[in-house]
Amino acid sequence: MVEYIMVSGVLMGLLMVMLLLVNSAMMETPSNQLTYVAFTDIGNGLSTRIVDIYAIAPSDGSIVTNFDIPNDVAGRDYSVVIGPGANPVDQDVEISRDLLETHISLAGIGASRGVVGNTTGSGLNKISYDSGGY
Repeated sequence: MVEYIMVSGVLMGLLMVMLLLVNSAMMETPSNQLTYVAFTDIGNGLSTRIVDIYAIAPSDGSIVTNFDIPNDVAGRDYSVVIGPGANPVDQDVEISRDLLETHISLAGIGASRGVVGNTTGSGLNKISYDSGGY
């Protein structure tokens, strides 16, 4: 009887350890990989839109465009910050949530035009340009 209880106790302890490891390995890691890929896609889309606005920006006047990005990734919100990159001349799109973070380059337009701003995935977003500045 004592042997049965001891073996059952050891097996229950191993089962609890396995359950804790399975949550991390089987659920969180694929979710984080999916989120990273989605952040990269969103960053590439935003970078393309910003560069397109830069390419058609009037020398005297303003231009405004609205766009939509996914409201959430893997069921959770995220934030987007456009600002300085690794080099002082470059700028990038940073998409982050908790400990996950992705940086996408703005294709070198940071040297000629300063681009700043932030947003989240919810709602309709806007990119605006004015030749006189804001």
